[in-house]
Amino acid sequence: MDKPENSAHKRILIIDDEEHFAQVLSRSLTRLGHHTACANNAEQAIAAITQDSFDWISLDLRLGQDSGLTLISQLQSHAKESRIVILTGFASIPTAVEAIKLGAFNYLHKPATVKELLHAFEDGSEEEAVIEASPMSVERLEWEHIQRVLHENEGNVSSTARVLGMHRRTLQRKLQKHPSRN
Repeated sequence: MDKPENSAHKRILIIDDEEHFAQVLSRSLTRLGHHTACANNAEQAIAAITQDSFDWISLDLRLGQDSGLTLISQLQSHAKESRIVILTGFASIPTAVEAIKLGAFNYLHKPATVKELLHAFEDGSEEEAVIEASPMSVERLEWEHIQRVLHENEGNVSSTARVLGMHRRTLQRKLQKHPSRN
């Protein structure tokens, strides 16, 4: 399918293992005039990108057993001009840095609005491209630190709790909460 003439209307591939989320996001983007396709795993994503061209790709960090980070280079080899935004519920500073190094255009944490996702894909002037100077909240900093230590301990909650010096149940309660948005 040809790319739309109107630059406001993009071809967007949504790669997310949560089928319901992908469908809801697809419907929202379609209502705004974009053309969308969904893939729920790495195989479907590669099949979609080889069969069609996309301007933008929304990529989940965790795709079941697959990692969105390892998928970035495969997607780029088939779609060099596509912009990839990582959209994840497991945001952390180390994965954000890694995603950008691997070629992702931007990185967002869920829950994100459709407006935030579209803004993450768009070109901005140098001034807009600079990360906003507002500092992270203490809650967000704590969340990021816990996620980094949890990652270092390969997801082991007991080991992570020992390293952080907190009770395992306290850590489990903190992990069940959604991260602060700022």
